[in-house]
Amino acid sequence: MNLRSFQKHYHLMLLPGIVLLIIFHLIPMFGVVIAFQNFKIGKGIWNSDWIGLENFTYLFEIRDGGVILFNTVFIAVMKIIAHLIIPLVFALMLNEVRIMAVKRWVQTIVYLPHFISWVILAGIIADILSLKGILNQALGWFGIEPIMFLASNTWFPGIIVGTDIWKEFGFAAIIYLAALAGINPNLYEAAEIDGASRLQQLRYITLPSLATTIVLLATLSIGNILNAGFDQIFNLYNPLVYDSGDIIDTYVYRVGLVQAQYGFATAVSLMKSVVGFALIMISYKLAYKYANYRIF
Repeated sequence: MNLRSFQKHYHLMLLPGIVLLIIFHLIPMFGVVIAFQNFKIGKGIWNSDWIGLENFTYLFEIRDGGVILFNTVFIAVMKIIAHLIIPLVFALMLNEVRIMAVKRWVQTIVYLPHFISWVILAGIIADILSLKGILNQALGWFGIEPIMFLASNTWFPGIIVGTDIWKEFGFAAIIYLAALAGINPNLYEAAEIDGASRLQQLRYITLPSLATTIVLLATLSIGNILNAGFDQIFNLYNPLVYDSGDIIDTYVYRVGLVQAQYGFATAVSLMKSVVGFALIMISYKLAYKYANYRIF
């Protein structure tokens, strides 16, 4: 069988995926025109009034626009920073464990939350942080009054970031563990012969060897600066914490599907998509420049 026949078979294998991509991703893109209309579901796209950029200007005029933008960026940045530091520290600590049985056991335990959906985890977290939950009971032993964690604008952003790290840091550490496995062991042997301590080996061998991976992950994370985690926040937040926990995605859901302001919600989502696309392109440019990484 010649090369052309092989290529034909590969193209046929791709065909179902391409058809699904066209139906569910490309054709629906026509609906973005709603962002420039005073869309009425009874009139449809063709007969709704055209209002230009009014939906976009309205977003920047109302208080909610600034609140959701700040919350989205703040929560996303905190998650990005934590996801860069904590998995790295965990991978470095786990790499020092010499008892393989203990190492595998720890890996299994910390990876497990990644495979549990936020629907289930949100219920568990809500029970733990409720007024009669385990945490408030423990605080009561020290004479501290119960705290409404999930109804406090002070506590809620920290809870969002902390629970996301707890769920994902073990899985995220896989990248660093793979990078650590690729370091030449001869470097450590030579360092030991020269009398270098474990801390010195970490400083002069391990961290420099991981520098490219760290820079790559940091630059690629720029593209997710407007993705603060819809499924997590949607399952944990409530009207009492809108000021600190409402992000672009949850706002679009509430305004678009609950309040039926389809045109305005589409405008907010379109703005996020355009900015997100620009940030992704910038992140890939930076990744290629500083880490010699390119995907296309």
